[in-house]
Amino acid sequence: MTRRQMLARSAAVFAGGVLLKEVGEAQGAPPPSSEGNQRPGADAKNRHLPVHTPNGENLPWKMVDGVKVFHLITEPVRHELTPGLRVDSWGYNGRVHGPTIEAVEGDRVRIYVTNRLPEPTSVHWHGILLPNGMDGVAGLNQRPIPPGETYRYEFTLRQHGTHMYHPHFDEMTQMAMGMMGLFIIHPRDSRAYRVDQDFALLLSEWKIQVGTSRPDPGEMVDFNILTMNGRAFPGTEPLLVRQGEKVRIRLVNLSAMSHHPIHLHGYKFLVTATDGGKIPPSAQWPETTVLVPVGSSRDIEFNADEPGDWALHCHMTHHLMNQMGHDIPNMIGMDPSGLDEKIQRFLTGYMTMGHTGMGGMGTMGMPVPRNSIPMLGGEGPFGHIDMAGMFTIVKVHPTRPAPDDWYEHPPGTVAEPAPEQDLRRDGIKTG
Repeated sequence: MTRRQMLARSAAVFAGGVLLKEVGEAQGAPPPSSEGNQRPGADAKNRHLPVHTPNGENLPWKMVDGVKVFHLITEPVRHELTPGLRVDSWGYNGRVHGPTIEAVEGDRVRIYVTNRLPEPTSVHWHGILLPNGMDGVAGLNQRPIPPGETYRYEFTLRQHGTHMYHPHFDEMTQMAMGMMGLFIIHPRDSRAYRVDQDFALLLSEWKIQVGTSRPDPGEMVDFNILTMNGRAFPGTEPLLVRQGEKVRIRLVNLSAMSHHPIHLHGYKFLVTATDGGKIPPSAQWPETTVLVPVGSSRDIEFNADEPGDWALHCHMTHHLMNQMGHDIPNMIGMDPSGLDEKIQRFLTGYMTMGHTGMGGMGTMGMPVPRNSIPMLGGEGPFGHIDMAGMFTIVKVHPTRPAPDDWYEHPPGTVAEPAPEQDLRRDGIKTG
């Protein structure tokens, strides 16, 4: 840089912000300008790793005169929350939850929304900076979208990060029925945010009365189905990772009432971003559990250096129970001696359960009401995994695994019964 250029740059600081604009452009940020004047998209050589939404898909788009054009359709959807439980819900484009919208900072986006619901709706682009008339709050920023009508939203993306979309008309009902989705905006210059795997998980909660198929929008406390991307374990798709890859997991919480402390086994990670944007590296902090409040997002990143099949789940214990593990009588410590025989005179096949704990209930194979699921999980390589709900598995294998591959543990690395000679050697008395 010449002395004249240095003097000119110094003068810009005192002139009021020109230097900030210049530095922003050097870092890849779009120049501040009026709506509609920013260049859409990233440079052709600046590749962005697509986000993977387990159990989901991305919303297709097409480029029209430099604008990315999307089409969302709100409609009733018959949706499987987990094997054995299907619900009559509402969603977008035939899905619960809606397809992930993926774009790049600086893009001009045009999103058409067609309403095929039996009532009006709107779409709020949660956390996204945009003109007031595009914010989607019915009655405040726009008229509601009537059934059968199509509205157009259009704005330029002036930020990057992990965001979401959902209705802001009758949102208590419509969100409880499943209407929500992810909106991921990549930075214009992706080089500082490179990872090898980029996953996104949308957290939600439902109340489905046993034997029914319609979510209850009026529930405020006793949610009995907890989901990641609209699925409860064992219906959740695992996150597949090759050992040595750098992994980002975007966690978004659009539950009605519950915050979720999401815990990853086997690793510590850095909390690298919120829905407000990227956290500067000097301010990122390590965790093994990150709290994701309602209506917000958290990005975590880690290096997948320890192989295995690792649990990723909400650490609120009732959020790891499926439908029939809620609102049951407390039988712990009860002496059922003679009770079964007495009750079986009136109810054939009755059997007292739960007085010694609830473990193993998922393997008993007892009949349950129509369109209902037992309280606990699915099968793993060592037997039944007695966790369910907001639970999935991060599979870190030496080579990229298939969804049904289980980690092969090296000899001597699995917990097993302690040999008697080891107990004697180490002075452990069990009697």
